Amino acid sequence: MLLLGRHAPDFTAAAVLGNGEIVDNFNLKDFTKGKKAVVFFYPLDFTFVCPSELIAFDKRYSDFKEKGVEVIGVSIDSQFTHNAWRNTSVEDGGIGPVKYPLVADVKHEICNAYGVEHPEAGVAFRASFLIDEEGVVRHQVVNDLPLGRNVDEMLRMVDALNFHLMNGEVCPAQWKKGKAGMQASPDGVASFLANHTDDL
Repeated sequence: MLLLGRHAPDFTAAAVLGNGEIVDNFNLKDFTKGKKAVVFFYPLDFTFVCPSELIAFDKRYSDFKEKGVEVIGVSIDSQFTHNAWRNTSVEDGGIGPVKYPLVADVKHEICNAYGVEHPEAGVAFRASFLIDEEGVVRHQVVNDLPLGRNVDEMLRMVDALNFHLMNGEVCPAQWKKGKAGMQASPDGVASFLANHTDDL
């Protein structure tokens, strides 16, 4: 399912917050409150690729916060399993006390609303959604189960969205913060290619 350009499905579910509190009514819209958000899905707690991804998000949590972005993880595990995983040390295969909420999608309603449930395994694919302040999905990427995602790429996309929103220019291939943008016009394309082809 392609959600780009559409409002991200709202949801209310049990979750473990970044401070370790377990709540029964975590709501996406209330939590983000007009901020950008990254909602990422992963298959299961206590598995293999998953802890590396959640730790990678946690290591970059302050980078997301500095850019005005909330981070929310979602899987079909219960809030109690999330809590147990947070309380398991990294050395023992856990994730430790990650600083962002982990949502319990035990009825699979959220992964189905986002169109990311594996048709046979019954768990979520490794899907990530960048949502703007208006609640609209601006970037999404979905990886198959064996393929871990690149969290730095999501930070790059946050920078790209912020750049576009601030000055109206578009971001060409290989763009990263500090690089030139492009005016969205034939002259803008010609000017960019004349001066920046080596960056591609």
